[in-house]
Amino acid sequence: MAGQVFWRGVAAVVVVSGGGLGYLAYSGKPLPYPLTEVPYLKDIVARASTALGTAPSVPVATAAAPAAGGPPGAGAPGGGRPPVPVTVGKAERKAMPVRLEALGTVQSIASVTMRARVESQILEVMFQDGASVKAGDVLFRLDSRQIEAQIRQAEANLARDRAQAISAEADYKRAQELARRDFASEQRLDQAKALAETQRAVVRASEANIDNLKVQLSYYTLTAPISGRIGAAGLKAGNIAKTGDGSPVLASINQTSPIYVSFSVPQRYLIDIKAAITDTGASAVATPQGLPKSATGRVAFVDNAVDGTTGTIVARAAFENADEFLWPGALCNVRLVLRTENDALVVPREAVQTGQTGSFVFVLEGDVARVRPVVVNRVTDGLTVLTSGLTGNETVVTDGQLLLTNGARVMVRQPGGSAPAGGQRPGGGGGAPPPAAQQQRPTQG
Repeated sequence: MAGQVFWRGVAAVVVVSGGGLGYLAYSGKPLPYPLTEVPYLKDIVARASTALGTAPSVPVATAAAPAAGGPPGAGAPGGGRPPVPVTVGKAERKAMPVRLEALGTVQSIASVTMRARVESQILEVMFQDGASVKAGDVLFRLDSRQIEAQIRQAEANLARDRAQAISAEADYKRAQELARRDFASEQRLDQAKALAETQRAVVRASEANIDNLKVQLSYYTLTAPISGRIGAAGLKAGNIAKTGDGSPVLASINQTSPIYVSFSVPQRYLIDIKAAITDTGASAVATPQGLPKSATGRVAFVDNAVDGTTGTIVARAAFENADEFLWPGALCNVRLVLRTENDALVVPREAVQTGQTGSFVFVLEGDVARVRPVVVNRVTDGLTVLTSGLTGNETVVTDGQLLLTNGARVMVRQPGGSAPAGGQRPGGGGGAPPPAAQQQRPTQG
């Protein structure tokens, strides 16, 4: 059945056959008659009918109307669809890093909350809020006069006990000498011996009491247990420091160098993460959100169990952080370089399409595009790493796939997006197609 083209839009061609409307070729796929039953084509059909009744006789184009379901472009001049302009790229083999990206949180390796261990008045706060402190720095001084007096009393008691112990030792020695000469009974000797041992025990108890009091005295001078950044003082000088878990916090210290960044990854990467701990080539890069700078560290360890609820496992990367760039509690974008694959098969990311049967690419064989199923491994730096499907020396289509079918003819656009000189666009002759709002008036053939 022969006909004439009377209207051509950006992606549609309406063909007249025998004085009536025959079929519509839309994106290369014919639709059967009657077209007026398709809601979104009613406007096109109406404009076509108006053009047939009022337009002057100007030849437009002729085509042989294919049977419903026939191959796309069967009625086009030359016996096939015009070539589709496309942009292409190369499939190649190159070294590609194996990377993971996750959202992490900066965490201190050590964090200490300081509370008083004795009840006393704060005499002095020895630091500025937010200062950097080192282990052993004095932070608070409490009123220790009472415990110092108890220590002096205990030292006096110790001196008395030592004197009594010396006297008891002397009596014991005399009793031994008298017993040897038979001037003292065995009972007297045993009593002198017991008294001497008792006094020695009293001396040891007094010494232990003094040691205990000195330990308590150390509670009145609070020092930094770790190096790091201290927060604001919870109590200032003059306040009474209390004991117990519910007591006010005097200060908190967070270690900032080195520091952790904690993040979660799917459990399928567990083996790779564990291998990265000992691999000197592996690295971790943390970028705090909102900041352009990054810090580089290494994977330190993984948690000892997978979270059964989410199927993820927590890992931590360690960073030296000498400049305190990473701040505890900050959110970071974490990028892990686990290893490098030296012979990875890659294509441009835009080349990979997804269909009902999986991922595929269009590969050029001369001026014909062929579909090749592929297996995608990952996407890195704008390149898709493939597990299989290509060999690594193919030319693949990166733009224009929506107008392609398996076996369609193509023409490669020049760099910059323009088609080759004298080239033809899909659906008609060379040059830009007329706007959809414009209509070409038919003539009688």
